Amino acid sequence: MPILKSTLLILSLWLFASFAWILPAHAEDWPPVSPEELKMTSEPKAPGAAAIYLFRQVDRDDNIPREHDYARIKILTEEGRKYADLEIPFLKGAEKVRDIQARTIRTDGTIVDFGGQIYERTIVKAKGVKYLAKTLSIPDVQVGSIIEYRFKYDLDVLASHWILSADLFTKRAKFSLKPFARYAVRMNWPAGLPAGTHPPKNEGGIIRMETQDVPAFQVEDYMPPEYELQSRVDFIYITNPTPETDTDKFWKSVGKAWYQQFAVFTDKRKAMEEAVSQIVAPNDTPETKLRKIYARTQQIRNFSFERERSEQEWKRENLKDIHTVEDVWKHSYGNYWQIDWLFVALVRAAGLQADPVDVSSRNVYFFNPKMMNTRELNANIVVVKLDGKDLYLDPGIAFTPFGLLTWSETHVQGLRLDKDGGTWITTTMPQPSDSRVERRANLHLTGSGALEGRATLTFTGLEALWRRLEERNEDDTERKRFLEEEIKQSIPAAIETELTNKPEWNTSAPTLVAEFDLKIPNWATAAGHRTLLAVSLFGGQEKHTFEYAERLHPVYFSFPYENDDEVSIELPPGWQLGDMPNTQNLDLKSATFNLTAENSKGKLHVKRKLTINLEKVDVKNYPILRGFFQKIRTADEQQILVSSGTAAALN
Repeated sequence: MPILKSTLLILSLWLFASFAWILPAHAEDWPPVSPEELKMTSEPKAPGAAAIYLFRQVDRDDNIPREHDYARIKILTEEGRKYADLEIPFLKGAEKVRDIQARTIRTDGTIVDFGGQIYERTIVKAKGVKYLAKTLSIPDVQVGSIIEYRFKYDLDVLASHWILSADLFTKRAKFSLKPFARYAVRMNWPAGLPAGTHPPKNEGGIIRMETQDVPAFQVEDYMPPEYELQSRVDFIYITNPTPETDTDKFWKSVGKAWYQQFAVFTDKRKAMEEAVSQIVAPNDTPETKLRKIYARTQQIRNFSFERERSEQEWKRENLKDIHTVEDVWKHSYGNYWQIDWLFVALVRAAGLQADPVDVSSRNVYFFNPKMMNTRELNANIVVVKLDGKDLYLDPGIAFTPFGLLTWSETHVQGLRLDKDGGTWITTTMPQPSDSRVERRANLHLTGSGALEGRATLTFTGLEALWRRLEERNEDDTERKRFLEEEIKQSIPAAIETELTNKPEWNTSAPTLVAEFDLKIPNWATAAGHRTLLAVSLFGGQEKHTFEYAERLHPVYFSFPYENDDEVSIELPPGWQLGDMPNTQNLDLKSATFNLTAENSKGKLHVKRKLTINLEKVDVKNYPILRGFFQKIRTADEQQILVSSGTAAALN
């Protein structure tokens, strides 16, 4: 049964997927370097590469479990020197990185060993994704140098896989796995193997594989999960001594076992009825009962969304172990799945139908039941029958409003658990209007061409939720910086801004509101005896979206969304607006854009709305989507002429 929520297990699996690099197992001495490696200046099979892996090796023993990683990188250009700054990611509490060694081999063959400081810090990978990493800088790395490093992972989970396509071209790589002896193991490679690579073989109880000339994995904006796209080998452990080959029978067996775990944990009917009596009133409607239970459940301390603590810190808290939902209620703390299951137990005690559901998080996996990989059902939610309809809820995800799922749990397949083995369901996808960014600005234009005034950004639904989750463990200073950076990115000009309110971060409210003082020093520009005023204020994010003509991966949007902007600009006394640009209407049915500019009694009033109701766009349709965003940029870059005489004021 998965016991880590999407935010945490996704992180763990993403770490393996993005950085499953390499180390000769049990080797005390470094492998010898050949003269050809020292002399190499380029790789014909990776033209223009800044650096390449000459060799990678991963050796893992799941009986310990432990993994030895090794890498040898050739630096080919000045840009390639950045690979001397290493980041070794890990999930604190589930993984430990130790025995890090590194060195530089100069072009003349002399060696400089790493003897510097190793740091531990939080790394930001992408929107809403952070991880811990050991970081170090290998010394004296120049063009032509070879860098080597090796380390060990001590692991607390059986989640083995090999990532074959790394961030650099790999000239040669070797992988091995000693499977956990008590279980059978099944292998698959969903994205296929690199050209010329033979499938892994079990040789005397150790599974081995070699590969060569593996292209670098290319990262693009708005792409599906890396883990789904990378060439990899997954290892799936099977506890049944006679592995089931029929997909339906396999999942029925799994569902029964998982439901039994749930039933044991929640078998506290009397305690739950007493708890519910403290939450709801007898004459409450079913929906009122459900909302009250949801709100009360979210008040439980949620360990899964707190900062990492040391073992000593946990000991000082002297917390009691959690074995049942009664323990969660009594002690008022638990992790995400314990809180979800408490919610199910309370809702059932209130007389409503509720069931646990194990789902697959689509920011890591595109789940396929035929793969029979239980690890891919890595998150759990709750389904409640209300007024004859299924309502999907997840109080175990911090700050999640009632009726909403975190985006990675939307539009995914899940196993609704019951004593008979469960049934498959698909969660709903929210509408674009349910996840909205509203930007409002009331500004005035100064005689020097600057815009000054106030702006308000209101984040709704999933737009509010992912920001709250990302910043949940940050202080007020960092949160302020985060929001100020947000508005800077939305305006395609240098700006000065200051957050003026205190947004409600630690709440499940459907909106997050940020208010700013705003100044844009050079928004209007002189053009002879006239002044040009850009029509669109909030077009910064679309300005650089899908700039490149070529696309390798499908386009993948996290969730449907709307950007709804309204800007009012007052001109200095005596200034007059010229002709307004034509209204812009773009309609791809699943993606629309509207821009209108009006002269409202001498004030410029602009409305702008972008709606994206897309999830995945195939590469063949990328030119259409790119053309849509190019037209948005053209519309945003329109300018309005302000009456003559103002240019002198600007100069």
